[in-house]
Amino acid sequence: MKVTELREMSFDELKVREEELSEELSRITIQLALKRLDNPLKVRIARRDLARIKTVINEKIRTDAKAEKAPAGPGDAKKA
Repeated sequence: MKVTELREMSFDELKVREEELSEELSRITIQLALKRLDNPLKVRIARRDLARIKTVINEKIRTDAKAEKAPAGPGDAKKA
């Protein structure tokens, strides 16, 4: 999954996708431990996709926080 696709998704969609991937990762990890996983690279791919999703979620949270803290007028700006 590409980051550009993730950034286009809403916050709620990202949270749902995060839950799905975390469940899938736990299943894959168990299969790997039981030696029943055909392709062990699935673990790496799932971990990286989960990390990408968490990164985009944090970016969205930070941009929302910055928007709320933005100065309202010219008098509110910090003086150097």
